Amino acid sequence: MLNIELISKGFGDQILFDEASLQINPQERIGLVGRNGHGKTTLLNMICGKDHPDEGRITYPSGYRMGFLTQKISFNQSNILKEAMDGLLEHEKDHYWKAEKILAGLGFSKMDLKRSPRQFSGGFQVRLNLAKVLVSDPDLLVLDEPTNYLDITSIRWISQFLVTWPREVLLVTHDRGFMDNVVTHIAGVHRRKIRKIKGDTSKYYYQVAQDEEVYEKTRLNEQKRNKEIELFITRFRAKARLANLVQSRMKTLEKNKAKEKLAEIKNLEFSFNSLPFSGKQMLRAEHLNFSWEKSTPLIKDFSLTVYPYDRVAVIGKNGQGKTTLLKLLTQNLACDTGQIFLNPGVETGYFEQTNVQTLNDHLTIEEELINSHPDFDRQTARNICGSMMFEKDAALKKISVLSGGEKARVMLGKLLVKPLNLLVLDEPSNHLDIESCDSFIGALDNYKGAVILVTHNEMFLHSLANRLVVFNRDNIHVFEGTYQEFLEKEGWEQEEKSTIKSVKSQSFTKKEKRQKKSEIVARRSKEVRPLQKNIDLTEELIEEKEKLIHDLNAQLLQASQNKDGNEIQDLSKELAKHTAGVDELFDTLENDMDKLDKIKNKFHNQLHGLEG
Repeated sequence: MLNIELISKGFGDQILFDEASLQINPQERIGLVGRNGHGKTTLLNMICGKDHPDEGRITYPSGYRMGFLTQKISFNQSNILKEAMDGLLEHEKDHYWKAEKILAGLGFSKMDLKRSPRQFSGGFQVRLNLAKVLVSDPDLLVLDEPTNYLDITSIRWISQFLVTWPREVLLVTHDRGFMDNVVTHIAGVHRRKIRKIKGDTSKYYYQVAQDEEVYEKTRLNEQKRNKEIELFITRFRAKARLANLVQSRMKTLEKNKAKEKLAEIKNLEFSFNSLPFSGKQMLRAEHLNFSWEKSTPLIKDFSLTVYPYDRVAVIGKNGQGKTTLLKLLTQNLACDTGQIFLNPGVETGYFEQTNVQTLNDHLTIEEELINSHPDFDRQTARNICGSMMFEKDAALKKISVLSGGEKARVMLGKLLVKPLNLLVLDEPSNHLDIESCDSFIGALDNYKGAVILVTHNEMFLHSLANRLVVFNRDNIHVFEGTYQEFLEKEGWEQEEKSTIKSVKSQSFTKKEKRQKKSEIVARRSKEVRPLQKNIDLTEELIEEKEKLIHDLNAQLLQASQNKDGNEIQDLSKELAKHTAGVDELFDTLENDMDKLDKIKNKFHNQLHGLEG
C-alpha cells in the first residue's frame, strides 16, 4: 500500500499540486489521467524517489518494492533472454522460462532471444525494458506509457497480463481503451488535486464534468442568493421590528463565502479543413508488390480502392509493413510492381512520426505554420497555434527547443492549414493525452474527406473504422466491416473471443448515466418550481403591502397635522393590521427559502453521489 499525503509541488510560477492526496490500496490497478503538463510524470517521479514534493510526504511499508518502466535504454547482457533475466529476483535467477513467457507475449520470437539487444529497433528495446520490469514481480508496478512502440497484439496481451496481476498497478497511457480494460480505479490530476474513483475513464470524466457543472450552478445560485440577502439587508436595516431577521441575514452572508469561478482548462481543438470532392473514387491501388529484400516480400499482390468518406484503418503487428504501405499509397515510396491511381481532385495530407525531422529548428512554431502554405497569414497561424495549445508567447518558441510530443503537435497543426480531402495518418495519437485523443477522434469523425489510419489504439478503431487493411497470419487483406465485426468474425491469432471487450457496452453505460442525471434534474425541477413560484408571489405581496404601509404613513401624518382624531384612530388600526401582515409574509418567505435550500442541497448530493 502506498500513501500520498497532502503533497505540494511546483516549478517556478507553475504549481502542479496543492495539498493533493492519494492512497493506493492492495490489489488496486489505478489509471492515472490528466492533461499533458499537469504533473502526471512528476507524480510518478516523486513516487519512485526520482523527485520529491515541496511539502507533504509519500509513505509505503518497509520492504515494499516498486518496478518502474523507463524509456531510458541501457543494456549489459549479450542477448535478449539474459537481459530480461536480469530483472528476476535473486532466488529466481535461473528461472529462464519466466522471462521466455513474457518475452513471447511482447512479440519476441525464439530466434530473437539469442540476439543482442543492440540489434533491435528502439521499439523492441523499450519492450525489453518492460519485460525486465514484469519479471521482477514488484509490489507496485509503475508503467508510464507502456503501449508506446507496442503493436496491437502485444497491447492486447499485456492488457490480459495486467488484469491478472495480483498486486498493485499505477498506469499512465494515452490509450483509453487499454486503460479501461486494465484498471479498477481512476486517479485524475485535476486543478492541482488528485481525485480517485472506482471505475473506468468514462465514469471519471462524467463525474468530473458533473461536479464542475454542479459547482458552477451552485456558485451562480449562491451569488444570486447573496445579492438578494444584501438587498434585503439594505431595504430593512432601519426597521426596528425586523432587526432580528436582518441580523440573521447578515450572519448568513458572512458564512456564505463567494466561490471562485473555475478557470477554463483548454483542450486541443482539432478541426480539419475539408476540400470538396465530387468523384466516386479517390485512390485505387492495384496488385502492389514491394520488398526491401527480394528473398522476403513485404507486400504481396495487394489491391485497395478508397472512396469518399472512407475510414480505413491499417492494423497488424509491428514490422509487417503498415508504414511501408502508407508510403506506397502516398507515393513517397515506389512499389516494385503494381500501380496506384490518384484522382486529380485529391489533395492528400500525410502525417508520419519521423516527419518531425522536416521541421526547421531555426523557425518559431508560428513561422513554421506560415511557411507551410503560401496564402497563410499570421492571425490564422496564431489561431491554429492556440488550438494546438501553443498560446500567446508559446507560439514564438523555436522548433529546436520543443519536445518530441510538441513537435508532433506542430506536425498535426500543419495538417489543419491546407484544405484536404484525404488524410493519411501514421500513429497520430502517440503524443496526445486522453482528452486530446477524444478531441482528435471527434475531428476525424466530423471530417468530410477520407481517412487512412495506422493505429494500435483500439478506441480509435472502434470509434472510426468502417473498413480495415489487416496484416495478419503472414498475409495482407481488406476486411469490409468495422473493427468489432473483425474481432467477431476473424480476430487476432491465439486469442479467444471471450476475452474481447466491446466498447459498445461502455457507451451504453454512459447512456444510462445521462438518463439517471436527467431523472434527478426533472425531479428537482418538479419540487423547486412550485416553491419558487410561492417565494416570488410572497415577495410581490410584501412589496405591495410595503407600498400600502408607506401610503398609510403619509395619510396618518396628514391626519395628525389636521388633528383629526377619528381619522388617526382608523388609520392606526389599518396600519397595525398591514404591518402584522408584512411580518407574517416575511415569516412565510423565510420558511420557504429554507425549504428551497434543503431541496437544492438534497438534489446536489444526489448528483454528486450519482457515480459513487
